Amino acid sequence: MSHPTINEILVSDAQKCLLCPRMDGSRRVLSDLNGDWGAKALFVAEAPGRLGAQRTGVPLSQDRTGLRFEQLLGAMGWSRPSVFITNAVLCNPRDANGNNDKPSATEIRNCAGFLRRTIEIVDPLLVIALGGVALNALTSVEPHTCTVRGFCGKAIPWGKRYLGVLYHPSPRTQTQRTWAEQIADAQSLASFARQLLGV
Repeated sequence: MSHPTINEILVSDAQKCLLCPRMDGSRRVLSDLNGDWGAKALFVAEAPGRLGAQRTGVPLSQDRTGLRFEQLLGAMGWSRPSVFITNAVLCNPRDANGNNDKPSATEIRNCAGFLRRTIEIVDPLLVIALGGVALNALTSVEPHTCTVRGFCGKAIPWGKRYLGVLYHPSPRTQTQRTWAEQIADAQSLASFARQLLGV
């Protein structure tokens, strides 16, 4: 009888988690559907969307944000099978009306261990934060002083890895940075990854 792998144990632990009351009944979006467990690049977004990952089990898929993420990946010359994608929180947070909501600080803290373990297991060369929530959540893994506005399209040394920063691909972020600029940021980050990391 074979023993479970470390990623299977992580997935099992995530599926059993009951720390966040408002996530009760939500899908825990962590499985082989997240991507390559040996990827050199790992993306961290905010939370699964109710019209996307909550339904499909695939992070950043099907909804408008997921479609825009596919465009970012394409602009970078990457594909889903070559990367790993996760979130600051693994379940879909909803407001009183049932719409997507930002995860609370407590919910992000509750999921911090899963984020840390995921990064340790995948062991990527480059971790890419998609937006401020993800960027802030990553301080629990390794401290940094990055901001989205100040570092978008760039990567810095971060512990034994590099930390890259992009705006979250949600349509709402166009009010802060145009989609054309976000595509250019992604291409700049991919160029860095190819030159320095061979990703």
